[in-house]
Amino acid sequence: MRYTRVSVGGRAVWGRVAEADVELLSGSPLDGRPTVIGSLPLATATWLPVVVPPVFYAVGMNYRRHIEHAGAEVPARPEVGYRANSALTGHGSPIVRPAGLEGRFEAEPELVAVIGRTLRHTTYKEAQDAVFGWTIGNDVSARTWQHQDRTFWRSKNSDSFKPMGPWIETDVDALAQTTTLRVNGEVRAAFPTGDMVFDPFDFIVEITKHITMRPGDVLWMGAVSTCRIEPGDTVDIEISGIGVLSNPVQGETTERQQP
Repeated sequence: MRYTRVSVGGRAVWGRVAEADVELLSGSPLDGRPTVIGSLPLATATWLPVVVPPVFYAVGMNYRRHIEHAGAEVPARPEVGYRANSALTGHGSPIVRPAGLEGRFEAEPELVAVIGRTLRHTTYKEAQDAVFGWTIGNDVSARTWQHQDRTFWRSKNSDSFKPMGPWIETDVDALAQTTTLRVNGEVRAAFPTGDMVFDPFDFIVEITKHITMRPGDVLWMGAVSTCRIEPGDTVDIEISGIGVLSNPVQGETTERQQP
C-alpha cells in the first residue's frame, strides 16, 4: 500500500495512491483505518512531505564508502542526529539554493523509515514490526556553511533542503533494494540500499533505550554518495520497490522576503 499527503484547496489531506489517482482519506493511516472521502488524478496532485514527524531523526556516516571518502572512522555503535521539520518539502517542489551561498551545494539520496507505533526499550524484532513503511529523502547540504558553522543549523536545515516523498510504501523489503541518484536524467550514483554499517532497526533499538519514538517519527538512513547540483537541474532519487522522488533546483530570487 502507498500512502501520501496532498494539498487539496490549500489543506493537507492524507491519500492512498492507486494506479491513476489518489484516494483521499478521512484521516491519517497512522491513527487507525481512515475511510475514502474522494479522489483526484495523480497527474494533478500537489504532493506534500509524506508526514510531518514529531521527531526528525537523521543518521550520518552509515555507509562504508561514504566513511572512507570522508576519511572518518567506522562508528562503533549507532548514533543519531536531528533535522528541522521546517526544511521538509514535497515531491515536485523546488529545492532552493539560497542567495549568496558559495561553494558546493549537494544532494544525498537516503532511505527513510516511518515509525508506526510508540516504542520504548525496544527489541530488534519489535523495531522491525514497528516500521509503518518506507519513503525517500534527499539530504540537500550546503558544504561551505557546514564547515563554517558549529552546528548544521543552516547547512542541512534551510528551507527546502529536505525533500521527502512521494509516498510511504508499506509493502517492500527496503534493505534489498537499489538506490539511484540522477541529475537531469544522468546517473550520478547507484548503490545497494541495505549496504549499511547499522540498519534502521539497530538505530531504533538504540534510540529507544533513551527516547520514546512515536508514530510519524522519521529516521533518515544516510547515503553512500553525494552529487553537486545547481539551479536549473532536476534531481531524481529512485529506490527500487518504493518509487522516485523528483525535485527541480532553482536559485533564490531575493535575500529578504516581507512577512
